[in-house]
Amino acid sequence: MSTFTKTKLSGSTNGRNIKIVATASSGTLIHTAVSGTTNWDEIYIFATNTDTVTRTLTIEFGGTTSPDDLVEIDLEALKGAYLVIPGWLLQNGLIVRGFGSVANVIEVNGYVHSITS
Repeated sequence: MSTFTKTKLSGSTNGRNIKIVATASSGTLIHTAVSGTTNWDEIYIFATNTDTVTRTLTIEFGGTTSPDDLVEIDLEALKGAYLVIPGWLLQNGLIVRGFGSVANVIEVNGYVHSITS
């Protein structure tokens, strides 16, 4: 029987927002998935643009290969939190990173359901 535990993104300090500083690959660290191939991380990421104009966020989900690992979204200025990663699974220590079209104006937050078998 599997168990689910809700935890913060590993790149977050005390559950706080992660400021996207990077403007190119490899991006700012958001989360490192669970080690091995038995358990899974179900990842949810929300993004906010604090700038006054639309900015682009690119998520590197488990790798940096374009287009396979990249998720790109345009974030309107000063609008609520956009759901960027809606519970996708990752494991084996793969890394989620993000970079913006401009540094220091996009913030991400979210959570992980750690699934153990």
